[in-house]
Amino acid sequence: MKRRNIDRQEAPGYLVEMRHVYKTFNRGTINEVVLFTDFDLMIKKGEFVSVVGSNGSGKTTMLNIICGSTGIDSGSIVVNNKDITHLKEHQRASFIGRVFQDPGKGTCPSLTILENMSLADNKGRSFGLTPGIQRRKIDYYRTLLEQLKLGLEDKTNLRVGSLSGGQRQALALLISTMVPIDLLILDEHTAALDPRSSETVMELTNRIITEKGITTLMVTHNLRYAVEYGNRLLMMHQGGFVIDAAGEEKASLGVPDLLKVFNEISIECGN
Repeated sequence: MKRRNIDRQEAPGYLVEMRHVYKTFNRGTINEVVLFTDFDLMIKKGEFVSVVGSNGSGKTTMLNIICGSTGIDSGSIVVNNKDITHLKEHQRASFIGRVFQDPGKGTCPSLTILENMSLADNKGRSFGLTPGIQRRKIDYYRTLLEQLKLGLEDKTNLRVGSLSGGQRQALALLISTMVPIDLLILDEHTAALDPRSSETVMELTNRIITEKGITTLMVTHNLRYAVEYGNRLLMMHQGGFVIDAAGEEKASLGVPDLLKVFNEISIECGN
């Protein structure tokens, strides 16, 4: 199956633009790997994009490039009409929220739920000698926690490290969207959870994204989630896209359709 890049230049209202991106790992060595060659990705404002693909297809690297943890050889990255190609990762974090696969990465385990929420609520603001937690906001935080339907509103003084993986991911998702952001990145955020917790977090994810209208890019290995959630689906292979389906085309796809393409790729690669 031929790898292809898909450039939706005819559609207006982009929030994310990756244009002419080149990325090579271990350049000049026997381990050199050319992953992206003239790679383009355009995401419209308000789109919820699910991304699937085999290991090594470029999914995580794509997320890392957008978030700034991986640099590029050439090309440009634009988010909300702002060229962020040379911005550092911590600078991008002010307008890009990210939930990782590891439940331990999105929160601070040694701090309480309340302290984690207060830190998130003050993201991007300067800190002085005022108290870290404003008592007048505690009721507001509890109201937000109630929406998770996990009983955490009664455990605000509990250290986050004592929560289950599902509870931590739900909290990470909540605090990553507490303040306005341009883009939400979900990096296989249900992969490390048990089936029940995974379903709970995915339902919560969809509710938050829908209610807030957040532009979202979600990488997942769960083909059912990719089919059921979001309004656009991408399948990656060798640094390009072999499926880019949106709207009715995406709605018509089922898990068997994705498996068929995976099998074709597997045969092509000799597996």
